[in-house]
Amino acid sequence: MYQLKINNRHDIEVSRTGESLLINNTKIEADIKHIGQGIYHVIENNRSHRVEVVSFNSSDKTAEIKINANTYTITAKDQFDVLLDKLGLSSLNSARVSEIKAPMPGMVLKVFVSEGDEVKKGDNLLVLEAMKMENIIKSPAGVAIKSIKVKAGDKVEKGQILIGF
Repeated sequence: MYQLKINNRHDIEVSRTGESLLINNTKIEADIKHIGQGIYHVIENNRSHRVEVVSFNSSDKTAEIKINANTYTITAKDQFDVLLDKLGLSSLNSARVSEIKAPMPGMVLKVFVSEGDEVKKGDNLLVLEAMKMENIIKSPAGVAIKSIKVKAGDKVEKGQILIGF
């Protein structure tokens, strides 16, 4: 089962059971032939359609499809995405980051940023030594540094706030 949003306006539900294709719980009888790289010929209700997959991104579950002369942008959600939405967990990925906490007890060896700096996702923030290993703490998102709570040589405990955004 997939929930599709077409051009950010129309919602449809598509599912497949065996050889049958259901769109919004209505069985669709169509003859679909693959005729080339991303190109299909579809006959449905005695009407012929040329369908071309212009772009496809499996990780984002998005596609751009051209049917005859019209182009459509499609975003898909599978049953797991729908379940995460129902549980209210889909917005966790977009949660705003407000601070970095120490992932383990240790000692701050070096701080690479200053208050007011703009950093990108993945930029180095500081080096934390724990159990004789140096761990580079990186920025989880593109943010502005509001406050730095530690300096080189400080000992920190697990969960202690190191940097605020």
